Amino acid sequence: MTPRWPAAIAAALILAPRVAAAQIDYRNLDDDRPTVVEDAYAIERYAFEFLLPHVLTRSGSATTYAFVPELAYGIASGMHVGLKVPVINDAGPSGRRWDIGGLRAFALYNANTEGPLLPALSLRLDGFFPVGSTAGNAARGEVKLIATRTFGRSRLHLNGALGIGPDAAGSPVEGASRWWYGAALDRTLFRQSVLLIGEVYARRSATSAPVEVNTSVGLRYQLSTSAVLDFGVARRLRAAGPDVALTFGVSKSFGLAALMPRAPTPPTTEGATDAHRH
Repeated sequence: MTPRWPAAIAAALILAPRVAAAQIDYRNLDDDRPTVVEDAYAIERYAFEFLLPHVLTRSGSATTYAFVPELAYGIASGMHVGLKVPVINDAGPSGRRWDIGGLRAFALYNANTEGPLLPALSLRLDGFFPVGSTAGNAARGEVKLIATRTFGRSRLHLNGALGIGPDAAGSPVEGASRWWYGAALDRTLFRQSVLLIGEVYARRSATSAPVEVNTSVGLRYQLSTSAVLDFGVARRLRAAGPDVALTFGVSKSFGLAALMPRAPTPPTTEGATDAHRH
């Protein structure tokens, strides 16, 4: 049975009152939300973003279900850091069970904003750690380059990533690949509240693994200034890859007043007069 608490957390975040809330943009393409390819922009400085995507993947007779709580924080202008903890329901020797499928830490730095000549360019670093029985037995890393270019109401995104570390099996969800690259095109619809995305990407999970070529389509819908829903479906184009993969998620952007920088206190009239006299 699917646990109820992820949905409860998502509902509470959507309905909870905002504290110094930052606006979330429905156009922001997070990785796997709902497509693998992401855009080059970081979340706002001092803003938090909580994401709760649910993933259902079917390959042959094997079906994997997971939800992937994620928390990101805009640590600086043009940079955010975050953590993901996939929780997986997978088939094992004793039947299906729930378990943690690893710990993923990441940082994204937007080195260049989009201009007349150059696209927006970002560098992302990910670390994958073997936490949980379905997460493999070795830590790995990933380096990704991201580019985004705008054409009116459409945007083109290019991603390329290279895995670092031992060539070992990792988590079936949110695991590191040996390499992957892809392209996505998005289009704004319906008065800037819906984003339609299509992508194609190639991936090799390990040196001896076959190359996957998959395609995905997805939608992002802005519920409010701080909440977004997304839905996506993916399918393999070659023998390797998922027969079908579905993702549905919700995200909530918020801020904490205690972490916001305080404005300097203006000098009092008496202090200003004394300073003038001296």
